[in-house]
Amino acid sequence: MKKMKLHTPNLTEANIERIREIFPNCVTEAYDENDQLRMAVDFDMLRQELSDHIVEGPQESYHLNWPGKRQALLMANAPIAKTLRPCREESVDFDTTENLFIEGDNLDALKLLQETYLGKIKMIYIDPPYNTGKDFVYKDKFAESAEEYLLETEQKDIDGNQRVTNMVSNGRFHSQWLSMMYPRLRRARNLLKQDGVIFISIDDNEVSNLRKICDEIFGVENFIANIIWHSKYTLSNDAKRVSTQHENILFYAKDAEEFDIGLLPRTEQMDKAYKNPDNDPKGPWKATPLHAKSGRESNRYSITFSNGVTWKCPAGRFPRYRQNRLLELYEDGQLWFGKDGNRQPNKKTYLSEVKQGKTVGSMWDYQSVGSTHESNEELSSVFGKGVFPNPKGTKLLERIITVANVKPNDLILDFFAGSATTAQAVIQLNTRDGGNRKFIMVQFPEKCDEKSGAFQLGYRTIAEISKERIRRAGKKIKAENAITAPNLDIGFRVLKIDSSNMANVYYAPDAIEQGNLLAAVDNIKPGRDNPEDLLFQVMLDWGVDLTLPIRNKTIQDKTVLFVDDNALIACFDTGITEDLVKELAAYKPHRVVFRDNGFASDAVKINVDQIFRQLSPTTEVKSI
Repeated sequence: MKKMKLHTPNLTEANIERIREIFPNCVTEAYDENDQLRMAVDFDMLRQELSDHIVEGPQESYHLNWPGKRQALLMANAPIAKTLRPCREESVDFDTTENLFIEGDNLDALKLLQETYLGKIKMIYIDPPYNTGKDFVYKDKFAESAEEYLLETEQKDIDGNQRVTNMVSNGRFHSQWLSMMYPRLRRARNLLKQDGVIFISIDDNEVSNLRKICDEIFGVENFIANIIWHSKYTLSNDAKRVSTQHENILFYAKDAEEFDIGLLPRTEQMDKAYKNPDNDPKGPWKATPLHAKSGRESNRYSITFSNGVTWKCPAGRFPRYRQNRLLELYEDGQLWFGKDGNRQPNKKTYLSEVKQGKTVGSMWDYQSVGSTHESNEELSSVFGKGVFPNPKGTKLLERIITVANVKPNDLILDFFAGSATTAQAVIQLNTRDGGNRKFIMVQFPEKCDEKSGAFQLGYRTIAEISKERIRRAGKKIKAENAITAPNLDIGFRVLKIDSSNMANVYYAPDAIEQGNLLAAVDNIKPGRDNPEDLLFQVMLDWGVDLTLPIRNKTIQDKTVLFVDDNALIACFDTGITEDLVKELAAYKPHRVVFRDNGFASDAVKINVDQIFRQLSPTTEVKSI
């Protein structure tokens, strides 16, 4: 019986294996810092393989670099031994919802979601902490102090002597911020569908740097637009130089060739010109000229139609259609000769044949998508004032979701959830068109300032605010649409990032000493044997949808968990007998998992594979 690995994939090993497939001579053996032999890349040989001339040293190249970038890449690829633990008491409609709220560090969350949601997310929107030059909450291992930065960039020597006159102290904050964003964006890209897109809100401080790392991660050819949101309609007279009234929204596709952009709804003004004075069965139309500004002189002609009207191209203009095509339009009734039927003709352009929407522009005004002030008022209507600073508004998010061309059953991810505007926008759109768009929100439990309005109202973390907004907004939306949207999904399953349920020896078996063998008989940590906790760790490892329905059933006095009926069956109790194994095999599950030391005897454990091979040969059997 195979054992489940129960940790995220090691992307470094996977990347080395890919290089080995293409350039086997560029992968060698080397000892790591623990004197363990492992595969490693010979980068000098790899550089030579990728060159058409002799490489003698580092080659100049165009890219963005900063102190800590290599460590950030290492952080992106490194596996983690963590899990997601369900929290029913904080969830809404836990058993029926298809939405997720993950509480914890978003880099951990993105790694944990790799197996289950690889290539399944249609749209990602994030509003990360802007780099204001102050410390921010995501202090990964590569975050450095000012002194470390000055030493690494050689602005000071090891004795603390200054090397340059003007120290670029602010650069330290650029490096930290980029090192925070880089691994998260690398992991996020993997989750996007081939026609998926990402939108990132950012101010002017880091928009140029962010665009460079997005060009590197997503490819410059997949850049769609830098959207400018006119977020403030007033000027700040206390601004030092220029009063900033906009924010940037960087827009990238995973594959621009696969992505079809969504259209905005047509306006009444756009449709106003379309009439139907002759009761044309094709519906409303507007008259468009038969001539154009440019063309060939040789193509000019005049034509007399059977109704006696002669059309001649005006001087300085050129025919829009060839003569035979113009006759076809006439025969098909697509030319308009005026009310009396003897005027110079125009072509009928039918409303039903034009683009059924409006092309989006790169400038979004506050009248269309709301302002910062309006967004604050919107959130205040849910909580009261002062709960969360500068939230984004649902109008803005609804515009983004429309432009992303998110279909009614698509999945949306926001891994800097903040006040959870994205979740509310998804619910509101589903209310309007009957869609079943689903969301995954991720929010770090950052502590609220004790002087803030949120803290005074009893909210201790940003994650608590996020969850409460979804609860309140969901109730309000459903109450207002009880007749038109009775089955609206306003719930969410809360999952909290925690250390693995498995004992550390499970991940490093070579580290155990003989004297500790008896202590390692049970590889599950003390106090972490809750069946649902273990189930979610198994679902992560197996790549099973984390929103599938789960039901408990007692069979032969054992607790058995069924995920989506027979997609996965799990039993983590001890004392499992062959009779129970046979009964579970009768359900013919796609997958089944047991506790490694949960069998009544070694004989039962040995026979499990054979029982399923006989009674349910397609079932994949594993243990933890």
